[in-house]
Amino acid sequence: MKTRMTEILGIKYPIMQGGMQHLGVPELAGAVSEAGGLGTINVTIYPDPKDLRRAIRKVKEMTGRPFAVNISLIPSLRPGKELFDQVNVILEEGVPAVETAGASPQELADILNAHKDQVKWIHKAACVKHAKKAESMGADLITMAGFEVAGHPHTDGVGTMVLANRTAREVKVPVLAAGGIADGRGLLAALSLGCEGIVMGTRFVASKECLIHQNQKEWIVNSDENRTVLCQKSIRNMVRVADNEAARKCLELESRGASLEELMPVISGKRGKAAYESGDVDEGMFAVGPSCGLIHEVKTCGEILDSIMEEAGQCLDRLNAIRGNR
Repeated sequence: MKTRMTEILGIKYPIMQGGMQHLGVPELAGAVSEAGGLGTINVTIYPDPKDLRRAIRKVKEMTGRPFAVNISLIPSLRPGKELFDQVNVILEEGVPAVETAGASPQELADILNAHKDQVKWIHKAACVKHAKKAESMGADLITMAGFEVAGHPHTDGVGTMVLANRTAREVKVPVLAAGGIADGRGLLAALSLGCEGIVMGTRFVASKECLIHQNQKEWIVNSDENRTVLCQKSIRNMVRVADNEAARKCLELESRGASLEELMPVISGKRGKAAYESGDVDEGMFAVGPSCGLIHEVKTCGEILDSIMEEAGQCLDRLNAIRGNR
């Protein structure tokens, strides 16, 4: 399948792995890229540029195909003064694509635009206004994250179907749809809206190569679309996570007007990461989206991508048959 996304990024399938914070590691990114998609490692995991360089090289050992590095610009997650050191590592190592997310990419625009012949710049937006702004700054592709997205959706509550549709109409660069997509039907729907590809996170959490504990993967498989909640509204950092004991504790504290200091023991990334490793699905919050309801099996990344493409083809055949019966 050829779209502007596959042609610009040099990949086989119009499918990108989301940044996925603690889970965006070489083992997963390399598997996604080797299977024909665009794998992603997350710079948040590697605050030391030396560690980032090692991670990039590990992906290269796994695959000769393109991959991306996600740079979170959320103030609490961004690497601060090391940001440009990390960007320089990305450029020195010849990483084919960078995804910026979480805030305005203005401070990185000049350096990314100066290396357009080397690295493709994807910016993840959650509203049309921000998508247009990123395009004006020079972004090569836009990821449009609808309200269904795991992690940090926009507070306006507009879903992927509307946001992706409108953005694809109003910007000239390729748009990738994210949020609520986990199968071939979702891919074909995104393409029908005018998008050039999709970004998935939750589907890849439930992959064999993802380093999260098997218990969390089985939680996703056994859940439906109603098993996520929105936390951290009170501290203006709304996040969509699994509806588990940690999330419910967070909501209880917020309902009582708890301060950030009171919330931190429950919402800290350290606690969430520990739960990823221990397999205690209630101990820490972990980001998943309602696409849980579309995921029924833990598969390899290769199996996931192949099944998505096969189903998208079947759906397209069905639509063509319907059109032919007019």
